[in-house]
Amino acid sequence: MKKLIYSLVLVFTLGISANVSAADRTEPKTEMTAEQKAQFEKITNRVDEIRKMDKSHLTKAERKALRAELRQMKEQARAMSGGVYLSVGAIIIIILLLILIL
Repeated sequence: MKKLIYSLVLVFTLGISANVSAADRTEPKTEMTAEQKAQFEKITNRVDEIRKMDKSHLTKAERKALRAELRQMKEQARAMSGGVYLSVGAIIIIILLLILIL
Protein backbone atom coordinates (compact mmCIF):
# COMPACT_ATOMS: atom_id res chain seq x y z
CA MET A 1 0.00 0.00 0.00
CA LYS A 2 2.86 2.36 0.80
CA LYS A 3 4.40 1.74 -2.62
CA LEU A 4 1.15 2.81 -4.25
CA ILE A 5 0.96 5.99 -2.21
CA TYR A 6 4.60 6.83 -2.85
CA SER A 7 4.24 6.23 -6.58
CA LEU A 8 1.13 8.45 -6.72
CA VAL A 9 2.95 11.22 -4.86
CA LEU A 10 5.87 10.90 -7.29
CA VAL A 11 3.58 11.11 -10.32
CA PHE A 12 1.73 14.06 -8.80
CA THR A 13 4.99 15.91 -8.10
CA LEU A 14 6.30 15.31 -11.61
CA GLY A 15 2.99 16.43 -13.08
CA ILE A 16 3.07 19.69 -11.16
CA SER A 17 6.68 20.44 -12.13
CA ALA A 18 5.96 19.72 -15.81
CA ASN A 19 2.87 21.90 -15.62
CA VAL A 20 4.79 24.85 -14.15
CA SER A 21 7.46 24.74 -16.85
CA ALA A 22 4.82 24.54 -19.57
CA ALA A 23 2.99 27.54 -18.12
CA ASP A 24 6.00 29.77 -18.71
CA ARG A 25 5.90 29.20 -22.46
CA THR A 26 2.24 29.97 -23.04
CA GLU A 27 1.33 32.89 -25.24
CA PRO A 28 -0.71 35.74 -23.78
CA LYS A 29 -4.41 35.42 -24.49
CA THR A 30 -5.71 37.73 -27.15
CA GLU A 31 -8.95 39.60 -26.70
CA MET A 32 -11.78 39.00 -29.13
CA THR A 33 -12.36 41.70 -31.70
CA ALA A 34 -15.68 43.51 -31.92
CA GLU A 35 -16.62 41.40 -34.93
CA GLN A 36 -15.85 38.17 -33.05
CA LYS A 37 -17.84 39.35 -30.02
CA ALA A 38 -20.82 40.12 -32.24
CA GLN A 39 -20.57 36.69 -33.90
CA PHE A 40 -20.29 34.99 -30.49
CA GLU A 41 -23.35 36.88 -29.23
CA LYS A 42 -25.26 35.89 -32.37
CA ILE A 43 -24.39 32.23 -31.78
CA THR A 44 -25.46 32.31 -28.12
CA ASN A 45 -28.75 33.98 -29.02
CA ARG A 46 -29.48 31.35 -31.66
CA VAL A 47 -28.67 28.53 -29.23
CA ASP A 48 -31.03 30.02 -26.63
CA GLU A 49 -33.71 30.34 -29.31
CA ILE A 50 -33.29 26.67 -30.29
CA ARG A 51 -33.42 25.55 -26.64
CA LYS A 52 -36.69 27.42 -26.05
CA MET A 53 -38.20 26.05 -29.26
CA ASP A 54 -40.93 23.38 -29.08
CA LYS A 55 -39.32 20.50 -30.93
CA SER A 56 -42.20 18.03 -30.58
CA HIS A 57 -43.87 19.14 -33.81
CA LEU A 58 -40.69 19.00 -35.93
CA THR A 59 -40.06 16.26 -38.43
CA LYS A 60 -37.07 13.96 -38.22
CA ALA A 61 -35.26 15.87 -40.97
CA GLU A 62 -35.83 19.21 -39.26
CA ARG A 63 -34.49 17.88 -35.93
CA LYS A 64 -31.46 16.50 -37.76
CA ALA A 65 -30.87 19.88 -39.39
CA LEU A 66 -31.10 21.60 -35.99
CA ARG A 67 -28.53 19.20 -34.52
CA ALA A 68 -26.20 19.84 -37.44
CA GLU A 69 -26.62 23.60 -37.00
CA LEU A 70 -25.88 23.33 -33.27
CA ARG A 71 -22.72 21.28 -33.93
CA GLN A 72 -21.51 23.84 -36.45
CA MET A 73 -22.15 26.72 -34.05
CA LYS A 74 -20.39 24.82 -31.26
CA GLU A 75 -17.28 24.40 -33.43
CA GLN A 76 -17.32 28.10 -34.30
CA ALA A 77 -17.67 29.12 -30.65
CA ARG A 78 -14.81 26.84 -29.62
CA ALA A 79 -12.59 28.28 -32.32
CA MET A 80 -13.32 31.83 -31.16
CA SER A 81 -13.07 31.32 -27.41
CA GLY A 82 -9.98 29.12 -27.37
CA GLY A 83 -11.52 26.36 -25.26
CA VAL A 84 -10.80 25.06 -21.79
CA TYR A 85 -7.88 22.76 -21.15
CA LEU A 86 -7.09 20.61 -18.13
CA SER A 87 -3.52 20.49 -16.97
CA VAL A 88 -1.74 17.26 -16.16
CA GLY A 89 -1.71 18.15 -12.47
CA ALA A 90 -5.47 18.75 -12.47
CA ILE A 91 -6.12 15.41 -14.13
CA ILE A 92 -3.95 13.63 -11.58
CA ILE A 93 -5.75 15.34 -8.70
CA ILE A 94 -9.12 14.33 -10.15
CA ILE A 95 -7.96 10.72 -10.52
CA LEU A 96 -6.62 10.65 -6.96
CA LEU A 97 -9.87 12.04 -5.59
CA LEU A 98 -11.85 9.44 -7.50
CA ILE A 99 -9.64 6.66 -6.15
CA LEU A 100 -10.01 7.91 -2.59
CA ILE A 101 -13.76 8.35 -2.85
CA LEU A 102 -14.46 5.04 -4.54
